[in-house]
This record gives sequence, C-alpha cells and structure tokens, in this order.
Amino acid sequence: MTATGSSGLLLGPFLRHVGTTTATVWVETAAPGEVEVLGHTARTFTVQDQHYALVVVRGLEPGTCRTYEVRLDGEQVWPQEHSGMPASRIRTRATTDLVADPARQRIVFGSCRYPPTGDEELEREYGVDALDAYAARLLARVRDAASDAAAAAELPDALCLLGDQIYADETTPRTQEWIRARRGGDGGAGLEIADYPEYAHLYAETWTDPELRWLFSTVPTSMIFDDHDIRDDWNTSLAWREEMARQDWWATRIRAGLASYWVYQHIGNLDPDTLAADDLYREVTTAEGDVWPLLEAYAARADAAVGQPEGVRWSYRWDLGRTRLLIVDSRCGRVLNAQERLMINDDTFTWIEQQASEDPQEVDHLVLGSSIPWLMPPAASQVQMIDERSAAAGSRLAEKLRQAVDLEHWPAFRASFDRLARLVERVGSSSTAPQTVCVLSGDVHHSYAARATFPTPTRSRVYQLTCSPVRNGVPWFMEYVFDAGWMRPVVGLARRLGRWWGVPEDPVRWDPIGGPWFGNAVATLEIHGRSARVRYERAGRDGTLDGVADLPLS
Repeated sequence: MTATGSSGLLLGPFLRHVGTTTATVWVETAAPGEVEVLGHTARTFTVQDQHYALVVVRGLEPGTCRTYEVRLDGEQVWPQEHSGMPASRIRTRATTDLVADPARQRIVFGSCRYPPTGDEELEREYGVDALDAYAARLLARVRDAASDAAAAAELPDALCLLGDQIYADETTPRTQEWIRARRGGDGGAGLEIADYPEYAHLYAETWTDPELRWLFSTVPTSMIFDDHDIRDDWNTSLAWREEMARQDWWATRIRAGLASYWVYQHIGNLDPDTLAADDLYREVTTAEGDVWPLLEAYAARADAAVGQPEGVRWSYRWDLGRTRLLIVDSRCGRVLNAQERLMINDDTFTWIEQQASEDPQEVDHLVLGSSIPWLMPPAASQVQMIDERSAAAGSRLAEKLRQAVDLEHWPAFRASFDRLARLVERVGSSSTAPQTVCVLSGDVHHSYAARATFPTPTRSRVYQLTCSPVRNGVPWFMEYVFDAGWMRPVVGLARRLGRWWGVPEDPVRWDPIGGPWFGNAVATLEIHGRSARVRYERAGRDGTLDGVADLPLS
C-alpha cells in the first residue's frame, strides 16, 4: 500500500452525501479504530488489511456551514498539521420553506480523470488536470474570502464524478513497477489491477493530491463508475462477457473491482436512511474481523445479475433543494443475454421512473447523471443503432466493431434509449414539469451541449450536457470524427443509412448549442430558482481554467 497520510489517516476525509440536517464523511485509516466527526463516531471495518469508516453526522442546522475536524481514537488526524489548507466545511442544504429568494446552486461535473503518473513525458501528454486546477482556484477563493459566510458562498453544492475515477486497466508506470515488485506482472492480469489490495493502491495513487483532498473534504461528492473503473468495454455485450469469463484471472478482478467500488465510492453516495436500511452495510459495519468474504459474495452476485431483469441497484438520488439529481448506473445494471439487450434492468429503470416523477411540485430542475451520453453526435448515434441491429443478426464484424471503437452508448441499447426518451418526454410534458431536464454525462473524451426536442413540444427544456475528460486525451483524428458527427450532411446520410438498415425513426431530435470542445475540462451547471445555465472551462497550460462557453438553458 502506497497511500500517504498523517497520524493514521490514509485517504479522505471525503464529504459525501449532505442533507438538510445530516452529512456523511468517509475515511481510510492506517489501523482499526473509532473515527469521530463533530461528536459523531463510527468504528472502522476491515477489508484485506485496509480500514475504513463512514461517519454519519446528524442534528445539523439546515442552511448552515460549519468547519469540522476528524479524530481517530481521540487524536486529531485532520486537518493535517502545517498543511496550509483552509478548514474543511460541511454546508447543509436549506429547506425550501426557509428560502424566500432561492440560493444559487452549482453542480460541478466531469469524468475520465487519469492520475498523476510521475513520468514527465506522460504528464505532458495528459496535460493539466482540470479538477486539480478547479480545486486550486476554489482553494484560493475560500482562503481569500473576507468572512466565513463569503467562504461558504464560494462552495459548489455538489461535485459529480461521472465515471473513470480510476483506470484499473491502464496503470501508470510507477504502479506497474509496484505490481512487478509485488507479483511479477507476468501472466494473469499482467500489469493491470488484479485484486483488492491493488485496487486499494490505485485509489491511493489517484486521490492523495493535497488540493484535491481538501476539495473532497469540503464539497459533497457523488460518484458513479464507468468501464475503466473495472476494464475497458466492461459489459459492452454478451460476447464480451463470455470472452472475459474464459480468462482465469477475471473472477478475482471483477469481484475486487465491484467490492472496492462499494467501499470507496458507492456507500458514500447513499443518504443516511438508505444506509440504515441496507442489509450489506449493516452486516459489514457490525461484523468482527475481515469482511472481505461478505463483499466478495456480494460482488459475485452483482456481476452475475447482469443479464437478469432484476439485479443490484447502484443508481441513487440526491435532493438539492428544488433540484433533483438522479445518478444512473449505465454499466453494471445492464441486461445482456440472448433474448434482451438493455442498458438498465427493468427493476432499476422502474425505480428511476418513480424517482423522476415523485413530488413533481417540489422539482424545478431534474438532473440525470449517466456516465455515458444519452444523446451522442447524431451520426454516431445512427452508427451505434445500425451496429446493434447487425450484431443481433449474428454479424461477427459488427461485434468486433462494437468492441474496437466503443459502440456501446445509449443508442447501442435502442430499447433503453427509447424508454429514457419516453420518460423525459413524459416528465417534461406534465402540468408540473420542471423548467429543465438535463442529462449530465462524460466518457467520450470531448465536451458538448445539445438541446433535445420532441414531436410534441414539452414544457421543460431538455439538454444533453457532456463534459469529458477531466484529464485524458483523444487521438487527433478523432476530433475530426466527432466534429463530423454533428454536420448536417453527414447526419442526413447516416439517418438515411439507418432507415435502409431498418433502424426506426428517433423518438427525439437534438441539435448542438455548443461544442464539440477538446481538452481537459470541468463544467458547472448553475441554477437560480427556475433559471439555469451551464459553464464549460478548460485547463490551460499554466494550470488555470479558461472559460470555453457560458450557455443559458432557460
């Protein structure tokens, strides 16, 4: 394990779910113990010699901001001594009945963040980390604020990390060196991540940057996995799963990947009431000794459920005042079998439909987070639909293309694409429709914003907002491909080919309102009452963020 920490704190604290009176704080510690935050405690649980705690803080005042410390067995372990960082803060949500003038809300989002490599050539290739640049700027603003209230006003309401938080299949040179020293790196998973301790190492490598640790300790952070958190093209198709099942190292890898995701990312996504009702969380936090057998069995069930109409639900909901955030698992909840091909199993999709429609009078903006875009460049969308039909008809070439060039987004699951379109249209056409319905996504290593329209106009304005990568790259020629995907002549030709191939007409049309843009970036969805706008910023070579676009959405 290579994590660095102070006085027993290896990773964190991560401020995760925050409500009106509650907050959860996640940590990884160097040894077992009792973790305390604002007078609330949690015992650590152990997974293969790694130690974790998720502290639920209750009884906070709505709409307030307060600093906090982390103690381990009574000893202060955060803030780190002589760090020079501002204090970490918890800012609770205001209850809507207390807000006469709705506060401005900010949801920062992005995906695909490759970690620091320690290699000068690779650092130049991957460029400046946009999230690190954002953290440095926020840090400076909070530090320079004239008062605590001014500092609190600088903080965004949520940070949504929409996939590829880690790269288990594309390890850095220093991690490869560590793997060679640990197990040789020949055979099996090779220089990819192989088991739970290696996943723990990978999270440590990715999340120990000082500015980011402060950002994560202060801004409520939501997460969802994408393929590289497990492996490239994860659950692309039944053929992909069958091929991976033939690898003698895969069972250990997938179980370690899902178990570590549950520990490092998933449990922090859940609100305290959902946590309290979660059978596995209760078992893990009350068990004696190493809980790896519990997590391994759960991960095995979750992986086996792919292909079934019911399965483990990784999707979740956050309420941010009158903004509803639904984060959708579009990787591990898939149905991939000889009879059906769905992005999301029926049980989870029904849950999403219920959450999107519940208490509509309380929602001014509905935000759906999906690691992969719903609305791709239209020409690319048609290609994915054509490929899906061809692969279903038994074309081996179509299956090879699907895996070779990542034809695996929502359009490649046409039944689910249409079901999501129907959901958005239904919500957006109701008498209590939100002002906007926005789908936030990443994955595709370029950024863009598009507005969707339906045959019958909706009351809500509907958008696809894609921001990727936070830190990664795209081959130069793909920039031309992505550009071409929006060009009207190319789109028209692709749609004609689609009709010839038997692809039904799209239930929704969409056109770009900004982009595509390339380079490391973060985006901010800013909401004020029933108005909304999105801002895209790109990391410059000097480590600062440069504005790319500021687009009104309502």
